[in-house]
Amino acid sequence: MIVPPKVTERAFARLREIGAGDSGKALRIAVEGGGCSGFQYDISLDDPAEGDLILANEDGTERVVIDEVSLPFLADATIDYTEELIGARFVIDNPNATASCGCGTSFSI
Repeated sequence: MIVPPKVTERAFARLREIGAGDSGKALRIAVEGGGCSGFQYDISLDDPAEGDLILANEDGTERVVIDEVSLPFLADATIDYTEELIGARFVIDNPNATASCGCGTSFSI
């Protein structure tokens, strides 16, 4: 059984700030082949699709969606939002990744 990813309150708060739920959009986290380490994350605002895993905040207004193909790569991961000197972004702490690059969007398993 795949343990679904967790989404931090900070990530849901950022989605609320940018009005994702108000516009009917969700944060889509997908894993694609490519990047300097073999796989890369594709993070975008999108409409939920049939077959997506939907992770929602307590009142269901903000959502993160993950497609069926990407889900095994994101098992037990944590989706967060961070603001650092180099910029603000959604980040993924993925225990399945054995290596990652400096940009934080590419990883290997």
